[in-house]
Amino acid sequence: MKILGIGSRIAHSEYGKGVITNVSSTEYWVTFIENGLETIPLDDNFEIIEAAENEVDTVSFSEVEKSLRDLLKKWSDVSEIVPIGDKWKGGKMILEPGQAGLASKEIPIDTFFHKIVMVRDRIRVMEQKINSSKLEETEKIDLQQYITRIYGSLTSFNILFKSPTNHFVGEKSK
Repeated sequence: MKILGIGSRIAHSEYGKGVITNVSSTEYWVTFIENGLETIPLDDNFEIIEAAENEVDTVSFSEVEKSLRDLLKKWSDVSEIVPIGDKWKGGKMILEPGQAGLASKEIPIDTFFHKIVMVRDRIRVMEQKINSSKLEETEKIDLQQYITRIYGSLTSFNILFKSPTNHFVGEKSK
C-alpha cells in the first residue's frame, strides 16, 4: 500500500472531496469541503484525485494552510468551511404548525445550518464594507452596534456548530 502525501486530493464515498493535511502511521487527516476535518484509516476506500508524494518538505505551515484554503475555495462557493456538530449530521428539523389540520414540515438540519452560515458570512462582508467605507466614524460605530445585536440574536444557533470558534458572539455583559 502506497502512502499518499500531504496535499493529495481524494474523493471519499461518505465525506466527499477533500485534501490530506496530515498523515500518521495509521490514518490520514483530511479536510473535506462539506464535512470539515475528519480522520480516515490509511486503507479506507476512497478515490485518489491527485496524489502528492509522501516526502518531507520545507514548506511552512502557513503556506500549506494558504494552499489548502485556495483548493477548497476552488471547489466550493463558500468563503469558509464551517462544519456542523457531529450529533446534528444527517438530522432533521420538524416544524409543527400551531393550527390543527395543517401538515408538519421536515427540513434537513444540514440545509438549515448551511443557510445560517451563509447569513453569518454575509453579515461579515457587510461589516467589512462598513469598516472600509467613507462613512463618518460615529456612523460606523452605530452600524457596528446593530451588527453586534444581530450576532446576539443569532447566538441560539451556536449549538449547531462543531467548533466554538465559529459561534455567533453578541454584546458582552458589562
